[in-house]
Amino acid sequence: MNIVILAAGQGKRMRSDLPKVLHPLAGKPLLQHVVDCARSLAPRRIVIVHGHGGDQVREAIGSSPSGRELLWALQSPQHGTGHAVMQAVPQLDDSVPTLVLYGDVPLTTRETLQRLVEAAGADRLALLTVELDDPTGYGRIVREAGQVARIVEHKDADEATRSIREVNTGILVAPTAALKRWLQGLSSDNAQNEYYLTDIVASAVEDGVTVTSARPDAVWETLGVNSKLQLAELERIHQGNVARRLLEDGVTLADPARFDLRGTLRCGRDVAIDVNCVFEEEVELDDGVRIGANCVIRNARIGAGAQILPFTHIDGASVGANARIGPYARLRPGTELGEDTHVGNFVEMKATTMAAGSKANHLAYIGDATVGERVNIGAGTITCNYDGANKHRTVIEDDAFIGSDTQLVAPVTVGRGATLGAGTTLSRNAPAGKLTVSRARQVTIDGWQRPKKKQGN
Repeated sequence: MNIVILAAGQGKRMRSDLPKVLHPLAGKPLLQHVVDCARSLAPRRIVIVHGHGGDQVREAIGSSPSGRELLWALQSPQHGTGHAVMQAVPQLDDSVPTLVLYGDVPLTTRETLQRLVEAAGADRLALLTVELDDPTGYGRIVREAGQVARIVEHKDADEATRSIREVNTGILVAPTAALKRWLQGLSSDNAQNEYYLTDIVASAVEDGVTVTSARPDAVWETLGVNSKLQLAELERIHQGNVARRLLEDGVTLADPARFDLRGTLRCGRDVAIDVNCVFEEEVELDDGVRIGANCVIRNARIGAGAQILPFTHIDGASVGANARIGPYARLRPGTELGEDTHVGNFVEMKATTMAAGSKANHLAYIGDATVGERVNIGAGTITCNYDGANKHRTVIEDDAFIGSDTQLVAPVTVGRGATLGAGTTLSRNAPAGKLTVSRARQVTIDGWQRPKKKQGN
């Protein structure tokens, strides 16, 4: 099939310079949600009709991995949905049907669209419709003898027509050759002086083409975004759906209403997630992982039985089995922690590997380092890895003990089993198995008096 996605609207009610279809839902542009769903149907081609902020839209979506084979059509100026589809006509294959979607309707599911496509077959016009308690603003589905006869827009409807609760969602499938013919016959003689795509229904009836319909599994699949309020409402609907799927798969969520996924989350058995946690990009939690409250985890893998304590940030890192991280720890990209490691409060790590059983329990910065097994890193330790132009690596071998308030001036190596005394500034390699200390000699001055504040100051 062909798929046409209408994404030219300005979105004035968003009150933003960002094109409406690029506003994020679950960390991904609205339009990208629609494109991803469209691709799941394996279409012959996808044509995106862009307009307001067109270059920005093309750059954001066209440069994504799923955007390389997209086709684009410019609608400028914008004269309605019918006019928008007209811009895509030259790129449509007449031998297959055309599905029309909307770039600001992000939650439609593949199953619903597949149902609509099957209802259309090869030669029918199929509309996705829903019944609403309050259909104000929507085009009404007018039926005669049970069959769809036409769609009347709210502004053009009389009182009797406005009482109809079945409404058009705008999503439809049409035989392409007929669609092109019907588009040519559209008129802008209506309350908004626009070419309504919905007017093709009357043309199809006149041509004797069967007009059928299908329903989504839920009304929220058809909801669009025209304001920040609506965007926030759809965000919670989406996150609620994700949370329900995780709960059904056996994940424990302390409060499903306080959970956010902005990417992909894979969980093993007996995983528990506390409140206000955010997961971004690709995250994997193995069996028995515990995530404390208020954590942000992005593009990471957490090994079986690991505990991530509250307020921890993990970005581009891997954590070994049975590790204990946090609270208030930060693991930056390139960090790889072995099993049974401990990274405690106010410890930051970047581009560091730490082998099994090693610990940095509090108040440390470990960057560009290789840490062996069973190493203890004391409070206040930092690796001085940047000389103002280049990064240098620190190596701490197995069983070393790093005393508190130590500075490791890279490049430097601490040998196996070495001990660094508290307050050491290490600028040369520390030999294995020995104590290395660098600190000024302590002096006590007899008879010294603390200065006193002068009167009048």
